[in-house]
Amino acid sequence: MARSRTGRRWHAVQGSKSVKTLSLFWLGTALFALGMSRTAAATSCTDLAGLQLQDTTITTAAVVPAGSFTPTGATAPITNLPEFCRVAGVIAPTPDSSIGFEVWLPTGWNGRYLQSGNGGFAGAIPYTALGKGIARGYATAGTDDGHQAGGRDASWALGDPEKIIDFGYRSLHLTALRSKEVVAAFYQAAPRRSYFEGCSDGGRESLMEAQRYPDDFDGWVVGAPAYNWTNLLTAHAWNQQAVAADRASALTPEALQTLSQAVIARCDARDGVVDGIISTPQRCSPRPRDLVCQADETANCLTPSQAEAAEAIYAGAVTPETGRIYPGWPAGHEAEPGNWPAWITGPDAAQLAFSTNFFAYMVYDNPSLSVSSINIADAFQAAEARVGPILNSTDTDTDTDLGRIRAGGKKIIHYHGWADAAISTRGSIDYYRNVATRLGRANQDFYRLFLLPGMGHCTGGPGPNNIGQLSAPAGSLADPEHNVLGALQRWVEDGVAPDSIIATKYASDDPAQTVLRTRPICPYPQEAEYKGDGSTDDAANFICVRR
Repeated sequence: MARSRTGRRWHAVQGSKSVKTLSLFWLGTALFALGMSRTAAATSCTDLAGLQLQDTTITTAAVVPAGSFTPTGATAPITNLPEFCRVAGVIAPTPDSSIGFEVWLPTGWNGRYLQSGNGGFAGAIPYTALGKGIARGYATAGTDDGHQAGGRDASWALGDPEKIIDFGYRSLHLTALRSKEVVAAFYQAAPRRSYFEGCSDGGRESLMEAQRYPDDFDGWVVGAPAYNWTNLLTAHAWNQQAVAADRASALTPEALQTLSQAVIARCDARDGVVDGIISTPQRCSPRPRDLVCQADETANCLTPSQAEAAEAIYAGAVTPETGRIYPGWPAGHEAEPGNWPAWITGPDAAQLAFSTNFFAYMVYDNPSLSVSSINIADAFQAAEARVGPILNSTDTDTDTDLGRIRAGGKKIIHYHGWADAAISTRGSIDYYRNVATRLGRANQDFYRLFLLPGMGHCTGGPGPNNIGQLSAPAGSLADPEHNVLGALQRWVEDGVAPDSIIATKYASDDPAQTVLRTRPICPYPQEAEYKGDGSTDDAANFICVRR
């Protein structure tokens, strides 16, 4: 979907004012900074409290000593932090807007700016990601997207279209502008490079920034993006209707074990390695109906209604009125605690919460709405009409903004786990293919997609799932061979494109513990192929091939 004309007009008006102001400001500060150390701040941290920024109030400007820091409302401290200047503020571009943001400025600055995305419906500053950013020397910023709430709660959107716009894209852009002004004031130099990294809604945000405001950043890490928001949340409702169609359709833990074991038995060996990981779900066709209980079976089988529910999830949301709304979920690892039980089938299924909040507060303005009773086709069409142009990051028009990214030497690295039960990996493949259709193989010049076998939503899962992403546990390797942001930075700054990224599986998914397995993650459509010699747990024994 092309972006809304309203969004383009707003960008043109706001951008023209801000870019002129910032260009003059940065030119002056850059000239002043010649010959100065990047870490020599001419403005003290506390003086930033008096910084005058458009539509912005600075609420905090204070030095945080090295060690631990506990943000307001957090249940645990963020540890192993370097000394930094913490600046917090609120941006109010409209009377209904209250965009909270923070920028953390490390004493040992590497000259770069990093902005972190959110998850779910946002509602909080991504403090943990900010801590990871400054630990690597980035001036790092994040926003609450214009509201304060739990990540599954969209009640703030009821009857407030300006807050929906803030959530959709405005908070991201204004946070980038204001935070860079803070950076320039503190260090007396503008960032020499700027990056955005996010997963889930943060992946949507990353693509949104790339599509609407390609001048804000030099590179984008796009993780498991909820880029077609209206399609995805409709598909969540579709799945919830499937598993609640009748009492016999509920996919119990036992049913999920039956499904998962059948898929592994059917598809594990198709990549040439039997390791309990489905590495090629695109060539794995599950057959739930083959698992229906026969007359003499009472265990390790499915009821007809369970088989029908599983098939609906694998197939994806489709109606006669709309055609295909969303691709289905790939087969594999259904019984993993963080996969289908957490997202689709459990008593607190996240897909139920997200779809209910979306349609109740963003589409129908009806807090008592139940997704079990909505008509899928009607709901999708209503969502598209009301909020699609604001929330969807579906613009693949390479003749405009994505073309500007390629022409300007800017880069995108997009990753997604094959065992993601929140957002279908097939959606990421669809987006990549849409770009490739416009550019052919030339899209590899600026945009590469990496798919991780056995990885869940943004992290976790039974496969090698750590590529240093901000959503992974702290302590990950930071070199470009193992770290997605490091790979992006090297591609942007040194022109070295990532031909693979090594993913690591740690014991208990804790980088402080033993490495269990490594595997090269290849740029799609390539796959990792075992050479035939050596341990299958060692990335060195695989090569990237196109099958």
